[in-house]
Amino acid sequence: MQLKNNKGTMATKKFKCKVCGYIHEGDAAPEKCPVCQAPASEFEEIVEAGGTEKPAKKGLNTDGNTYTIIYSCIVVVIVAFLLAFVSKVLEPQSMANVRIDKKSQILAALNLRDVEKAEVEKTYDEVVVADEIIDKDGNVVKDGTSKDADGFAVEDKNISDSNLPLYVCKVNGETKYVIPVTGKGLWDAIWGYVALNADKNTIYGVYFTHKGETAGLGAIITEYDKFQKQFEGKKLMNDDKSAVAISVVKKGKVVNGLSDDSRCDAITGATLTSDGVNNMLHDCISRYMTFLNTNE
Repeated sequence: MQLKNNKGTMATKKFKCKVCGYIHEGDAAPEKCPVCQAPASEFEEIVEAGGTEKPAKKGLNTDGNTYTIIYSCIVVVIVAFLLAFVSKVLEPQSMANVRIDKKSQILAALNLRDVEKAEVEKTYDEVVVADEIIDKDGNVVKDGTSKDADGFAVEDKNISDSNLPLYVCKVNGETKYVIPVTGKGLWDAIWGYVALNADKNTIYGVYFTHKGETAGLGAIITEYDKFQKQFEGKKLMNDDKSAVAISVVKKGKVVNGLSDDSRCDAITGATLTSDGVNNMLHDCISRYMTFLNTNE
């Protein structure tokens, strides 16, 4: 039975779609919402204040799409803020870990391996006298005596003929020079450090690592006993010191002009990674030839 309003006319009922908010007037809810196609079950009757039934909810409809979208946006903003905050808080520690890892690699090239993490920076400060920046002509661009601010701060991508990092070190009272090298392996980047004796020609030690070489094959470049140890005592340059001689070649392969003093064995089954190390040594160290031929 329909209700009459105060003018005597029949009152029309109102029904609201809980999905999209569409208002329908009539005796009953429509079979389907003409806006969002929601079924009649998604409609609720709107009762004027003072009626016998519960009035319609005011404010945002928590069952509708609008509420879901707004709620999702708020959650995304909150999560993004929290992630940015956590990243900012952890940034100093993350940068410290990167710095310590790099120093550990330089120390490894100087045959100071397995230094406890807590002792890395102390040992590095004791061993590394300066992290210079030189150019291809051997000129000192920055003397590196302030430590970590000059050569150490040069990223691999920024190394160039006018921006060459050089670590001047003292190990057991003897001068050593460490040169960074970067290249391309089979799958991704490879890099490392070559430490030289005071004569700038005899290799004191090396350290190589990688980003994605094959385990048990190319990844062997990171292993001291299986690969890196053989570089110790080898000669970096040819007899007249006019070119880089140190080479990584397949065992048994004859290379004209290459003496045993500058020959290291490639990794069996990892030819492309071995070639990558060989090319990396020649390409990077050749930039330092003027320095290597300068007596100090």
